[in-house]
Amino acid sequence: MEWLQTLPPSSHISPSALSFLDHRLHTQLAVAEAPTFAAELQTQCSELDRSLDELTRRLGAGLSAYASFSGEIHGLFGAVTDRLVALSSTVVPDGGRGEGDGKGFREELATLAKEVARLETVRVYAEKALKLDTLVGDIEDAVSFTMSKNIRKHSSQNSQEMHMLAIKTLKTTEDILTSITKAHPQWKHLVSAVDHRVDRALAILRPQAIAEHRALLTSLGWPPPLSALTSSNSDASTANQVVNPLLSMHVDLKVQYSENFLALCNLQELQRQRKARQLEGHDREVALRQPLWVIEELVNPLSLASQRHFSKWVDKPEFIFTLVYKITRDYVDSMDELLQPLVDEAKLLGYSCREEWISAMVTSLTTYLAKEIFPSYISQLDGESVTGIQSSARISWLHLIDLMIAFDKRIKSLVEHSGILLSFDDDIMQKISSLSVFCDRPDWLDLWAEIELGDVLDKLKPDIQDENNWRKKVEGVVLSSYTDDHKSPLVSNAFLRHLASVIDRCRSLPSVSLRSKFLRLAGIPIIRNFFDSILIRCQEAEGLTALTDDDAVIKVTISVNAAHYFESVLKEWSEDVFFLEMGMDEDDKTELESNSNSYGEVLPESSRRVIFDDEIKKLEEFRTEWVEKISLVILRGFDSHSRDYVKNKRQWQKGEEGWAVSKTLIQALDYLQSKMSVVEVSLNGRDFIGVWRSLAAGIDQLIFNGILISNVKFHNSGVERFGSDLDVLFGVFGAWCLRPEGFFPKSSEGLKLLKMDENRLQECMGGGKRWLKENGLRRLSVTEAEKILKSRVFTS
Repeated sequence: MEWLQTLPPSSHISPSALSFLDHRLHTQLAVAEAPTFAAELQTQCSELDRSLDELTRRLGAGLSAYASFSGEIHGLFGAVTDRLVALSSTVVPDGGRGEGDGKGFREELATLAKEVARLETVRVYAEKALKLDTLVGDIEDAVSFTMSKNIRKHSSQNSQEMHMLAIKTLKTTEDILTSITKAHPQWKHLVSAVDHRVDRALAILRPQAIAEHRALLTSLGWPPPLSALTSSNSDASTANQVVNPLLSMHVDLKVQYSENFLALCNLQELQRQRKARQLEGHDREVALRQPLWVIEELVNPLSLASQRHFSKWVDKPEFIFTLVYKITRDYVDSMDELLQPLVDEAKLLGYSCREEWISAMVTSLTTYLAKEIFPSYISQLDGESVTGIQSSARISWLHLIDLMIAFDKRIKSLVEHSGILLSFDDDIMQKISSLSVFCDRPDWLDLWAEIELGDVLDKLKPDIQDENNWRKKVEGVVLSSYTDDHKSPLVSNAFLRHLASVIDRCRSLPSVSLRSKFLRLAGIPIIRNFFDSILIRCQEAEGLTALTDDDAVIKVTISVNAAHYFESVLKEWSEDVFFLEMGMDEDDKTELESNSNSYGEVLPESSRRVIFDDEIKKLEEFRTEWVEKISLVILRGFDSHSRDYVKNKRQWQKGEEGWAVSKTLIQALDYLQSKMSVVEVSLNGRDFIGVWRSLAAGIDQLIFNGILISNVKFHNSGVERFGSDLDVLFGVFGAWCLRPEGFFPKSSEGLKLLKMDENRLQECMGGGKRWLKENGLRRLSVTEAEKILKSRVFTS
């Protein structure tokens, strides 16, 4: 055994060496492998010697570079000294100078100042460049050290220490680069060169750090087994029995995990600071806001383990949502208890471990939905579209949407459980919503809206075809806080109920633009279908009897009532912030401006404040149109029944004894009362006001044009008779207002003019417009007043 050598006495060996030998040679087998071990030590020593030689060489190069810079600067300052001496020799001994000499001195002094400033800039640049070169060299050395397989194999603790040293050095380098960017923006080439070298180091350092973090998690037993979570018998009572490796770590492992966690957080914060500096002046929010790496490393292995179960549940997605929610809930508290203090210690501002955990779990779910579940369902829809049967696939699709909406509500409650009331803006909602899958696939949103709309319209068909729904009225106000009696049929409530359901589903979408688009695709067509239904019924009633039949009028009034109730509810809903946000969304507004509405009209900008504005306007126009038609039909009937009364011009020359009203007018008044009683009973109060006011204006014109200015002769008895007829007519309308004569302005003022004595009428003939106004006759023109005056005959 010539290769065996006797060890020196233990007193000549350092304690660290003794400890090392005791640790490696404590068994007989280890002693037998001593030659191999000695060869490994010699190899490591050789590598260390080479590393030391390389460091010595780089240190020498650095010192040489510094000496070169120092010599150059010394030469420049020597040149400055020579020029100062030359300037001093130009000064006159007694301190006086000529005018030309003084000007030349000032120019020389300014040039000298510029030269000194340039030299100072060169000096600072040289110092910064040398400092950065040293720091980047340290970073590269640390990265090279951690890449050594033997060192990483035999001393993971040293590797962790070198990672921390590299991150600390990177932080110092980044601080210097930030100061240079602010103080010397013209040194962009220096910054770019350093960034290039640092990026190369980070490209190695980050994967190494993440790999070590993953190895540590594996040693801790993460991810935990999902057998308890996937058990069909697991419930809330057994959820607490699931062992959480993060909370069951021993003290030494907990310290190691905390250090590794902090290192990864510090590295991420360093990356964020670098991005913030590099993107200065640009839209940085999208690039700077990244998920926490440490949380992603917890979620990724869980997600992979879960997907092995997901693949069995494509046709039973409720199991997928149940498992994801259970995992999210069971471990969310440990994020607050264990990890949030570490994130706060790392000074990662704006990060909540609870939110990051939940959003990462939801993101893993949406990724699986987008890759596996939705394509499967779409292929089923495509297959059924070929056969012409699309019921089961559409039902499955809507069931999946129901599950997603229910899941999002439960997830939102988990986020709020921390006790902090969050303002759920679009960014946060997209992170914690499974419906965010539609953000990247607008074609899927279109398909959902199409299926949703088809399902609603299919459910509405029986309600529309059932005549009882048109005859029976809505009892009480169900969907609106309006207290008016709209006398609306049940069918309008059916439409509103389904529209409200679509809106509630729309509320779950995570962005305003998605909600706006979905509501236009699935909600607005429901309103238009309702409009088409009531319009068709009115047109059918008008086409059969021209609204001369009471049943036809009632059919129209029912449609008008439905429209008024629907319009009132839409107006109330439009005051909600949910709909006001859609009007404020720029993308939604741009899309609205680029398209005309379904009726072929390009609407003004003012009508687009709320998404329902176009439909509300159409309902208003519909009510106005058919209220006018009802008034016009009654007016025509009144005109027909009063034709003899209007054409009998001689009746105003004598009275009609024993009658309070002209006999030829009685039939017209009876027709008027009967029609108006039908309309009053069947039509809502607000639109009925429009009917009788429009009717009053029409009758006023009929009487004024047909009698007062039709070249008749009014004697005293005729004036009294005409006044009695108007009183009876006013009495009919007195049931709906206090001063009905105010709604017959021309007939009332004409009668007032006829009742004046002869002298006042003569004053009227000469007073003109002014006299008419002074006597309260504001609706009559001078010409009309003169015609009425000429028809007045005074007899003794």
